Amino acid sequence: MAGCLALAAAGASLAVKPEPPVAFSDEERAAILAHGPWPPTFTPDPSNRVSGDPAAIALGRQLFSDPRLSRDRDRACATCHNPARAFADGRDRSIGLARVDRNAIALANLRLNRWFGWTGAADSLWAQSLRPILDAKELGASAELVRERLAADPGLAAAYAGIFGSTPTADSPELVLVNTAKALAAFQETITTGRTAFDAFRDALASADRQAMANYSLAAQRGLKIFVGKGRCTVCHHGANFTNGEFDDVGVPFFAEPGRVDPGRHGGIAALRASPFNLLGRYNDDPGKATASPTRYVEQLHRNWGEFRVPSLRNVAETGPYMHNGSLATLRDVVRHYSEIDVERLHGDDGARLIRPLRLSAREAADLVSFLETLSAKVSTAN
Repeated sequence: MAGCLALAAAGASLAVKPEPPVAFSDEERAAILAHGPWPPTFTPDPSNRVSGDPAAIALGRQLFSDPRLSRDRDRACATCHNPARAFADGRDRSIGLARVDRNAIALANLRLNRWFGWTGAADSLWAQSLRPILDAKELGASAELVRERLAADPGLAAAYAGIFGSTPTADSPELVLVNTAKALAAFQETITTGRTAFDAFRDALASADRQAMANYSLAAQRGLKIFVGKGRCTVCHHGANFTNGEFDDVGVPFFAEPGRVDPGRHGGIAALRASPFNLLGRYNDDPGKATASPTRYVEQLHRNWGEFRVPSLRNVAETGPYMHNGSLATLRDVVRHYSEIDVERLHGDDGARLIRPLRLSAREAADLVSFLETLSAKVSTAN
């Protein structure tokens, strides 16, 4: 009996002690709190007069899944932005009428952006919404075709007239296309993600609620500490939406295919300036055109070659594969990319200054993934 007690005591002394809570410095705590609060308040888009309009949202929702916006009536916006896949499609590069050069961007929280698309070729959500309608590799339609198909459906024509005060047949094809895009944008503005495990921890940290903080896994806390500290991830992924809304070169090859370069942001700025639908143009509903200031002053620089959008990390666990070309299949692959990044692939300016290999241990990499997985929540839309 005494022997058994001795063994039990020895076993107790060898038991693994629970890990202490993760300690955050004042600087790290401030960086964490800057990622909230969530969700943000809805603010209508001044450049779109039907932003927030329930009737426009309803029409946009219907058109989002309507294949009549495509040339061959066989695909829709929802084909590549599938609501069942967090409004993405799970492919490395999407397939419309042909295989496109880029990965489908998930649409949740898109209204918070200043620039749209992987290269910022659009400066409003409505201008971005009309681009795939016209793209020969995507829906392959035309302004004339969109007007014809809306006019041919009494229900769509009546909904259009009720929202825009004119009929599809009375408006020019280009105006019908823009109004269709504005209804699509009104719907997409309602696609949002809910509160996450991270948001609960962030708010608990703000109120010093240690009991609520303890509900957040230690692995996620360790990963968060890397994210705001050693990893320097917040240089690009900051704010409540976990993005600076800009563009960067992160060492991902920018050849769309052998021998053909995807110019990235450099080409995006050129396309933006040339577009008749940018916010400097006649279709901006903002009377003072204050919304057009970023477009008016954007500069096209050499370093923009090979730069692509810094995406939001909200819902990131649900929206792989990753990068502009879908070349990284999992979050583990993304973390490995930054841990082992080849700086020789970076431009000799901003990218080379900001990004260095993280050299994470296996545990650190796993912890960073654990944190990133806590940024996801159910996607919802307006009823």
